[in-house]
Amino acid sequence: MPQSSPHAAAPLQHRTVLLRQAVDWLLGDPQGVYVDGTFGRGGHTRELLSRLGPGARVVALDRDPQAIEAGQELARADSRLQLVHAAFSQWGEVLDGLGIGRVQGLLLDLGVSSPQLDDPQRGFSFRADARLDMRMDTTRGITAAQFLSEADIHEITRVLRDYGDERAAFAIAKAIVAGRERGQPVTRTAELAALVAQAVRSREPGQDPATRTFQALRIHVNAELAELEAALAQVMQRLAAGGRLVVISFHSLEDRIVKQFMQGHARAPALTPQQRRLPLAPQPFVPGLRLLARVRADAAEQRDNPRSRSAVMRVAERLAPAAPGEAA
Repeated sequence: MPQSSPHAAAPLQHRTVLLRQAVDWLLGDPQGVYVDGTFGRGGHTRELLSRLGPGARVVALDRDPQAIEAGQELARADSRLQLVHAAFSQWGEVLDGLGIGRVQGLLLDLGVSSPQLDDPQRGFSFRADARLDMRMDTTRGITAAQFLSEADIHEITRVLRDYGDERAAFAIAKAIVAGRERGQPVTRTAELAALVAQAVRSREPGQDPATRTFQALRIHVNAELAELEAALAQVMQRLAAGGRLVVISFHSLEDRIVKQFMQGHARAPALTPQQRRLPLAPQPFVPGLRLLARVRADAAEQRDNPRSRSAVMRVAERLAPAAPGEAA
């Protein structure tokens, strides 16, 4: 999810992006079992529970302990909801612990949530000065400040380039390391924003020069792309026939992973010239997923909720029978 302008007047109210559209596509069996891998402040989960029957079950995960705490009242009020402090890459392990096999739907709403971004103390944003943390799970892992205090110039450059598409990645990394060697490590959001502003010579219209750097560090500190790949790797074994996979992405790195995963299980790969010359035909491709939709927020939602402008939702359905080699 994109960073807000440092000149924003007040924190935005949390608004769930593509709320009804996501649940419309996710919902199949009203008595089924569903997983919301990114509970946040519970918008999608609440909407899903409102449409499910009394025999249904929703397992909601979040790696942020503040999100889990905020959801306790809902969990106490609705026995169909099981709220678990865990990263969404652990959803299969969580299901095993609850004695659940296959599920009728998995929803992932990726990126940083509004409460995380708008709370200065979390260190996700350059809108206010705070400790440079950026961890979604504040109970474990290294902070962004720790990473910048330990990584060499090449590793910092790689992170900023690969996860932020930052053209000035080396210049920023060089400035960070130089400050560290002078005994002035970057430990706060305002320090990092000021350093980037000095290192980046050209600015994109309407965007703070620190935007890409903050995004890149957040993705790296939370291993967001690896978490997404690990979560998707469990879909074919955990999603029941007819079950839906719904993923909302907020930048191209996430969306590319989701797109390639869905298409890889829905469409036969093109044969290479070498494969075409082989005397024996390759094994026939058996699709495991059917591509259903690619959805963007409509004009009204984009106007009312600016954070929805970059959202892309992809939907796929699990096909039956299972492809060869998969668990039945």
